[in-house]
Amino acid sequence: MLQKIWIYHTNDLHSHFENWPKIAAYIEEKRQVHDQMLLFDIGDHMDRVNVMSEADYGNVNVQLLNQLGYDGVTIGNNEGITLPHDKLDHLYKEAQFPVILSNLYQHGKRPSWAKPYQLLTLENGLIICILGVTIAYTPVYEKLGWEITDPFDSIRDMLHEVRGQADVIVLLSHLGINHDREIARDYPDIDIILGSHTHHLLEHGEMHNGVLLACAEKYGHYIGCVELTIDTQHNQLVEKKATVQSVDQLISESEKAITTLKEAERNARVLMQEQVAWIETKLETKWFDSSPLPQILTDAIKDWCGTDISMMNAGMILDSLEAGVVTKEEIHRICPHPINPIRVTLTGKQLKETVQRAAEEKMEQLRIKGFGFRGELMGKMLYSGLTYTVEEGEIKQVKDVFVNGDFIQENASYSVGTVDMYTLGSLFPHIRDQEQIEYFMPEFLRDLLSWRLTEA
Repeated sequence: MLQKIWIYHTNDLHSHFENWPKIAAYIEEKRQVHDQMLLFDIGDHMDRVNVMSEADYGNVNVQLLNQLGYDGVTIGNNEGITLPHDKLDHLYKEAQFPVILSNLYQHGKRPSWAKPYQLLTLENGLIICILGVTIAYTPVYEKLGWEITDPFDSIRDMLHEVRGQADVIVLLSHLGINHDREIARDYPDIDIILGSHTHHLLEHGEMHNGVLLACAEKYGHYIGCVELTIDTQHNQLVEKKATVQSVDQLISESEKAITTLKEAERNARVLMQEQVAWIETKLETKWFDSSPLPQILTDAIKDWCGTDISMMNAGMILDSLEAGVVTKEEIHRICPHPINPIRVTLTGKQLKETVQRAAEEKMEQLRIKGFGFRGELMGKMLYSGLTYTVEEGEIKQVKDVFVNGDFIQENASYSVGTVDMYTLGSLFPHIRDQEQIEYFMPEFLRDLLSWRLTEA
């Protein structure tokens, strides 16, 4: 006899709660029509860019997951490295679902709230094993007091541990599409990989080495579904296919979700009215020119990190601050990024080349999504402790660079305070490729801005 099982999945919501009431209504409707249904989230459900998740450190996210009766989740980097250690350690205290995560440790043991795998026995007797791993940003996790291990090694170990115990194996992977393809190549015992992290959309799934990959993009734009056909006589998976549902095409909204979000927003607004500072005059922000507020933060990075110079794009500050009381909500509004300060050491030659790259118009105009950046565009690169001259022409050419008034020496070493965003991607290769990068955590840039304004 053949029987169907439906697995619904969400990923990378990033606290875009505007889509959640439709998602909740859709899942509630599907529970009424399916005999056997499972529901999973694949991480980055929380993002502190949203004032609600900022105010209570993601507890509202757990409340929403509880209400929908998730059968399991794994964590993404937003849960893992944008929360202080104690906040992550308590995030799932009220969770009514298992957090399935095998590659995170604390003092050599997995945290009490994480399970390395979950065995689910369905009504028809089928046993499904759920594995879960997250991306290993090792230096950042270590700075926060966690130990993160290689996810590939962890998957291998878990597969060995559950061998012979399950009829179907599903991996919750917050690793990204390329890593998911590698896992499918190396571990064909896995039947389905529910993916995330790189925000890819697989409308009909993707088959690699007999493993079905599925993912539902980002921000709650889609809900993913994997339909399994089971031969119940032999407890054998005979067919698997993936689809997605566009949330834009949905009409119904969950009143319960709407009520929960309204209450969370009211509570958040109250908490975020806490006064941070009082300023006598307006602090203006300009993205393509020198302006006081982004410069204040750039100077603060230099002092916080104790470096020769600091550098930061003006686009990190989204708006100006008016004179008068400055609240936590205002600071969050103008600097919402989950971005931390870092310290690196560059040679004079590397530093000058980095200044040249930063001065290019295409870098100032660059619109970027990801790497923790939650703004519009990069803007002018600002410095504290560094000045330079340029030769104007068709392309702006950096001529002379001075560090604290002295002409830069190509073979000398200079400590640089900057932002962890520059260690990712191809923005500034000399910063990205440094072997020694010191992360200052758990403070975000907005915490440094608050610190400096409080001092003023």
